[in-house]
Amino acid sequence: MAKYSEELDAMFTALADPTRRTVIHRLGHGPASIGELAEPLSISLPSFMKHVRTLESCGLIRTRKSGRVRTCVLNSDRLTLLNDWLAEQRLIWEASTDRLEQFVTGDSDTTHSREES
Repeated sequence: MAKYSEELDAMFTALADPTRRTVIHRLGHGPASIGELAEPLSISLPSFMKHVRTLESCGLIRTRKSGRVRTCVLNSDRLTLLNDWLAEQRLIWEASTDRLEQFVTGDSDTTHSREES
């Protein structure tokens, strides 16, 4: 995953902002225009566009223009990259907690019984 470090950094930086997380959440329900995304937020359109550009530059969303309407679409491939990284981290932490449990309880069969489940 080291080769994805810069990509992951950009995505996590983008997702650090609550406005951008709101946009991602909304786009999880399907494509939406800039106006539809900006409407419930209490920020100016130019400020909102900065958020859109940040999400677009890290690849989390794509935009397309049809006439005067710019529509945003969630890029599920990028979310898969995030999910894969998180799954890898989850496995590392589960292994660590299994070893800790084994140490604390003195039970050498703890990890074997979980693997069999």
